[in-house]
This record gives sequence, C-alpha cells and structure tokens, in this order.
Amino acid sequence: MPDSVRTVFCAKLQKELPALDENPFENHPLGQKIYDSISKDAWRMWVEHMKMLMNEYRLNLGTKEAQEFLFAQMEQFFFGQGSSLPPGFVKE
Repeated sequence: MPDSVRTVFCAKLQKELPALDENPFENHPLGQKIYDSISKDAWRMWVEHMKMLMNEYRLNLGTKEAQEFLFAQMEQFFFGQGSSLPPGFVKE
C-alpha cells in the first residue's frame, strides 16, 4: 500500500480529491486526460451516468459508433457542459 494517495484537482468537482489508480483507457487520448484531472468520486458519477446512457440508448459497446458516442458523452460530462440526458428521460 502506498504511503500517500495520489490526488488531482478534479476538473468535474473543482476540488482536490483522490485520483484514479490507473489510466481508464490506455490507448485513447481521453484516458490520459481523465487520469490527470478526474477524481475517483467523479469517475464513479460517470459510471452511473454511463449505465443510464447504455440502457436508455440500448448501446452495443461492440460497435465503433456506440464507443464513439460514449467517448463524446464522457468528454462533455467531465470537461464540457455535462452529458445530456436522453430525450424524455425521467429519473426514478
């Protein structure tokens, strides 16, 4: 166990928080950007949001289109105006 926890100034939550332990997408430029500036807390928020997107849009992550859609949503979620909700989506 490391003596100190790596932290980042989280671009999403705008405060210093524990960082991810590893790059989430080793071969994608967004992965390094997320590793360098997104906290574990914000990543957990994204995972929940991503599940909703996958269910609402019935995404097949085996397709390049679905992967590109999620990367675009992820970029917006972390670094833009936030990922949009699907049309007609009602949170339960």
